[in-house]
Amino acid sequence: MNLIKLGAAALNQTPLDWEGNKKNITDAIVEAFNDDVNVLCLPELCVTGYGCEDAFFMQSVLDKAWEITLEIELFIKNLTKEGWEKRRTFFIVSIGAPVARNGGIYNCSILTGHAGIQGIIPKKNLCSDGVHYESRWFKAWEGTSYEALEWHSDIGKRTAPFGCVLLDKGAARIGVEICEDAWAADRSGITLSQMGANIIINPSASHFAFGKDKVRKRFVEEGSRAFKCAYVYANLLGNESGRIIFDGDTYIASGGKIVSKGRRFSFKKYELTTAVVNLDKNSKYQTGSHKPSQTARVIRDNKITFGNFKKEGGNLHPLDKSSYGRKYYDLSTDKDCFTRAVALGLWDYMRKSHSKGFVLSLSGGADSAAVACLVRSMVICAYNELGSKLMLDKLEEMGIEIDTSSLSEEGFIRKIIEELLTCVYQGTKNSSDTTERAAFNLAASMGAKFHTIDVQPMVDSYRGVTEDMLGRELNWETDDIALQNIQARVRAPSVWMMANIKGALLLSTSNRSEAAVGYATMDGDTCGGLSPIAGVSKIFLLEWLWEYSSGDPEFGGLSGVLKLKPSAELRPQEDEQSDEDDLMPYSVLDKIEKMVVLDKMSPTDIVQVLEASNVENALTYVEKFFTLFTRNQWKRERYAPSFHLDDESLDPKTFFRFPILSAGFSQELKMLRQEKMRKAL
Repeated sequence: MNLIKLGAAALNQTPLDWEGNKKNITDAIVEAFNDDVNVLCLPELCVTGYGCEDAFFMQSVLDKAWEITLEIELFIKNLTKEGWEKRRTFFIVSIGAPVARNGGIYNCSILTGHAGIQGIIPKKNLCSDGVHYESRWFKAWEGTSYEALEWHSDIGKRTAPFGCVLLDKGAARIGVEICEDAWAADRSGITLSQMGANIIINPSASHFAFGKDKVRKRFVEEGSRAFKCAYVYANLLGNESGRIIFDGDTYIASGGKIVSKGRRFSFKKYELTTAVVNLDKNSKYQTGSHKPSQTARVIRDNKITFGNFKKEGGNLHPLDKSSYGRKYYDLSTDKDCFTRAVALGLWDYMRKSHSKGFVLSLSGGADSAAVACLVRSMVICAYNELGSKLMLDKLEEMGIEIDTSSLSEEGFIRKIIEELLTCVYQGTKNSSDTTERAAFNLAASMGAKFHTIDVQPMVDSYRGVTEDMLGRELNWETDDIALQNIQARVRAPSVWMMANIKGALLLSTSNRSEAAVGYATMDGDTCGGLSPIAGVSKIFLLEWLWEYSSGDPEFGGLSGVLKLKPSAELRPQEDEQSDEDDLMPYSVLDKIEKMVVLDKMSPTDIVQVLEASNVENALTYVEKFFTLFTRNQWKRERYAPSFHLDDESLDPKTFFRFPILSAGFSQELKMLRQEKMRKAL
């Protein structure tokens, strides 16, 4: 019985952080080696970081990546040499790095072990849709051929096969398909299976999106079943480069079933998942299926033996248990994934941007309340996973020193939140006492610093200066938008100043529904260095807040917020302003936005769909949406960076691109209106 121990390590890397990335890699390698792992899969481009963008074009970056790769190779050689007498089994690691060759740059998996680099496998299918743009930097490897890659080292000229490579260790035959290679219809695993692979590893950099983990799980299971092999999948972890969050998915499958699954959304530098599998169970079904390629390279080394494992098995993590706050996170649900993904995204953004916490303009409404709760969740999740000592060590690395001596668990959490989150309520005469109380109670319930500022004098000052320039008084009948916007804009300088003084990151509070129609004031409520909730709709946020409140009954800070009707509170209070009166029902707005962004439907088609669903005033809503959507693209271009959370993003820099200037479907909308008037006659 050929039992083999497989490992997958999720790594929290940072673009161009050479020493930090190398340490995460070598730490994971040491743990895997000490745990008797035979084959370890590390994520895609883990040496450089996946999100290097156009820095991949810099020769110095490519040179440094290869230098670090060779340093890791030497590290593995020394590690295996020191532990050889104890183990006498093989140890292979897949390292992800860019490799330059013949005028092209390739996204590669580099297989290395006790004998050094034994094969370099370039990616065949590049991901260039949605948030990915790999074809801008990398060249796809075509066919099943291989070539020799040469380089010079201290011991002279060295070579390794570059291309379609299978590493044959006797009973273990290891192949690689890199991320998108497994998503493509013509999977690399098909060729590898025909070559006789019984272990396929998949180093990936697959961004988080709602439900995407279920797709990954399916292709891992299906790959193991269809290719009659053990399958190892390792994803990146955390907020690597700003907008994209990686959930750190790791899977090991055998016989078409997941036998080990790692923790997602970990706050650690790396997470190692292992499992012992019986290769004989898979290989006996593979007999007679080999069709050796005439061009691919099989590297044979049959002298190495297996370890002495007693039985098969791994670990599964279906639920994530917490010790403080909410007890369980069910990561099969979008709402709980949202909490964990954004919590981790905020932690890494704060850590990697060297920010000393966050500043938030807390209005008492749902959006800013959601952002505050997400910061609270960040602290709780980090505490539950890292513990108080390691968490304080991490904060000290960021230059944040906090005295938490003699504090209870709850006191510790509140003290950290107090240090990391500063909330400011900025009222005008149009703001209600209800929203101020809601904002105060929310901040107090979580322990955040809270300040109140009356910005009405600043509003009056700007209004007076403008009236002097125009030579007339401003009024709500003719100057509605200007009078609303100035109230939002005067709130920006004070919170920016607070953020500057504290060395903190100012958080913006706009959601995706507002971004779709430009229902936000530029240089006002859109101000900030990061917009944590711009990737989700208003309806989603409201539902999430209710679940957040009910899921943590000891936290009562949201009760006042949840009673309020969404309102900007920028018009006089007697007008009873509400968001949906200004726009349309959020449920309708979100339906239209989904049909535009995700389904790429025209105004005519959308009207037909809404009318078929018995939505009243469908044409009016569609006209308003497209008018505001096209007119306000310039706002979306200027929004603070946001997290990509599903495949319906409005971020023009990474997902949905639309011209700043356009005719805005005006002719089609005009024809729709004329057709409706004709039918009414």
